[in-house]
Amino acid sequence: MKLFEDKVVVVTGGAHGIGASIVSEFEKEGAKVAFIDIRENSCFVGDLSKKDVLEKFAQFVIEKYGRVDVLVNNALPLMKGIDECSYEEFCYALAVGVTAPFYLAKLFAPHFAKGASIINISSSRDRMSQPQTESYTAAKGGIAALTHALAVSFAGRVRVNSISPGWIDTDFKTYEGSDAIQQPAGRVGNPLDIANMVLYLASDKAGFITGENICIDGGMTRQMIYHNDCGWKLDV
Repeated sequence: MKLFEDKVVVVTGGAHGIGASIVSEFEKEGAKVAFIDIRENSCFVGDLSKKDVLEKFAQFVIEKYGRVDVLVNNALPLMKGIDECSYEEFCYALAVGVTAPFYLAKLFAPHFAKGASIINISSSRDRMSQPQTESYTAAKGGIAALTHALAVSFAGRVRVNSISPGWIDTDFKTYEGSDAIQQPAGRVGNPLDIANMVLYLASDKAGFITGENICIDGGMTRQMIYHNDCGWKLDV
């Protein structure tokens, strides 16, 4: 029997990149997958920042399948910085990146199956930043914190964990030279690096893991960098 035979899996942002790989890997393991994306797709098209869309999507899932075994909150928030991000854009990023995962968890709460799991996709930017990324970084920090809050509220009913990807090339491009060797793992990541962990966290093998954030970034956030260290230079 396949690992997720007849399990019901819900994925946000499932039409492209990491989300599409998550959908594909669950389907290979026998799952029934429902996904939503703002892009055109074969399942459900909708804007996750809108309350009525979330309610219609949840209704669609429950009417079709009757329960939820796995919820993966993967949809990508807007990335804009302090110089150009408007109030409305910042609110939109938080709506997609934090409010939607919260509200879907709330809508599905009465319908989670025994042993259900929520996996939130955060980012290594929940602990480090580049300039002009405030909307995205705030949303990813928010979903990382939401993860442990939900884990405690759902204790004994649903396990809740998050994954923080680093540099993931969604086109599976292979990088060489500095782009690759700057990362302790020696390469840039790809969507399967994240999808494989999602499936693990959703499985019974991870039955004692909840409230956790797992950073999958090739070791980049563990690497200390100083001027003139290992060829790195700071231009000022």
